[in-house]
Amino acid sequence: MRGMLLSVSPCLLLLVLQLLLLLAEGGSACGPGRGYGKRRHPTKLTPLALKQFIPNVAEKTLGASGKCEGKITRNSDRFRDLTPNYNPDIIFKDEENTNADRLMTQRCKDKLNSLAISVMNQWPGVKLRVTEGWDEDGHHSEESLHYEGRAVDITTSDRDKSKYGMLSRLAVEAGFDWVYYESKAHIHCSVKAENSVAAKSGGCFCGSSMAILADGSTKPLKELQVGDKVLAADQQGNVVASDFLMFMDQDQQIMREFHVLETDVPHRRLTLTPAHLVFVMNNNDTNSSDIRAVFASNVKQGQWLLAVGNDQPDHLIPARVTRIYVEHYEGSYAPVTSHGTIIVDWVLASCYAVVEDHDLAHWVFAPVRLWHSFLSLIGMLKQLNRVYQADGVHWYPELLYHVGGWLLDSSSFHPQS
Repeated sequence: MRGMLLSVSPCLLLLVLQLLLLLAEGGSACGPGRGYGKRRHPTKLTPLALKQFIPNVAEKTLGASGKCEGKITRNSDRFRDLTPNYNPDIIFKDEENTNADRLMTQRCKDKLNSLAISVMNQWPGVKLRVTEGWDEDGHHSEESLHYEGRAVDITTSDRDKSKYGMLSRLAVEAGFDWVYYESKAHIHCSVKAENSVAAKSGGCFCGSSMAILADGSTKPLKELQVGDKVLAADQQGNVVASDFLMFMDQDQQIMREFHVLETDVPHRRLTLTPAHLVFVMNNNDTNSSDIRAVFASNVKQGQWLLAVGNDQPDHLIPARVTRIYVEHYEGSYAPVTSHGTIIVDWVLASCYAVVEDHDLAHWVFAPVRLWHSFLSLIGMLKQLNRVYQADGVHWYPELLYHVGGWLLDSSSFHPQS
């Protein structure tokens, strides 16, 4: 790690300093991304004003739904990425009588279905209405996300325009990546692309995974809060208490594919996404230089993980992988600690994913650790727990992903990213 730091170029150092400034500008709200800065479970939702959009950035920028990726036609390979939405609680206008408005990406479908529930709860007897979905007829601007099934225009079924401001707010709360109270006639909502880091590669552990707190008790990952100290490991492999800093990614409702790594003695079961890093060895010598971080999808039976022992909970011992399989679970969470490692379900894993270089990933997260230390120093750390981090990838790791796309070779990334 130390040698790598000495070899980092001045340009990369400058980039990290600039990112630290961005964190400072974000204040305790964590940054400009969708939903950051909202209070958790507000007692009163505030309607959007006409022409207001959230987040307050352009739709096709990093902090919102991201750039367009080209039109999808019925003859294109990407057409299979669109899925029909037959939710009976949603009314589709379908002017073309082709069911085109029902076609959308899975992410868009998930957010729309969540919004439909909120609408019925807010106004009993009223349903969500979609006036525009996927567009195959060229009715929108050249780079519209409607052509990719990533955008919908919505109203309420009763077309009561007095409800549209609140409908916009409900769409924000449902998790759309960009919501625009575009006109008195409808609200425009859009989402990130399925193959963006936010939609596909984010999320590392399943919703049922457990962290171990410094006092030895366990806590679901999804319930971690800033200020919690969880068990992790330092560079020498010693079990240490590490500060929980943030979630790189969290999504309570997404159904995702996870790799399950099972060991025999001690019996452990680690569940994580294919692009997540985990520490492995080719033998059971924990003092060997053979320990390295690899993608979960690259772990092989017969390799060894580092696990917390039954008799010595403060020590990591080798545990041989005897079974590897794939399962699907709801919810995904990517916690970040000050040490860059975390013990999940009694097995040591990295906090990082997508790029198969744990040391590099930990180094570029230095601004996050510095910002956390600064807030702790001035006594404002507890304020972060009052700030709601919306579902999706935090703006900082997503920015790093795109910067990495410029600086690193494509082979450095996991194939699914």
